[in-house]
Amino acid sequence: MHLLLEYTLADDYLERRAALREDHLALARAAHERGELLLAGALPDPYDRALLVWTAEREVVERFAQQDPYVVHGLVTAWTIRPWNVVVG
Repeated sequence: MHLLLEYTLADDYLERRAALREDHLALARAAHERGELLLAGALPDPYDRALLVWTAEREVVERFAQQDPYVVHGLVTAWTIRPWNVVVG
């Protein structure tokens, strides 16, 4: 089973992300290198959501979200964690 972290993005996400992008990506890359984060990316047109697919325990995912600069600085207005039962793949 995987966990899906879904971010709801602020209306001005694209305008504000440049200042925080490297810190956000460093956090995500570190989680990926540890084998915790499988995939991550924003949904474009419109940029209103981002999805991150995890193989880690819920506590790890929660800690990531709480430390993510996008969350801390309000680029993410809400987030949820849900189990995802993969059927194929």
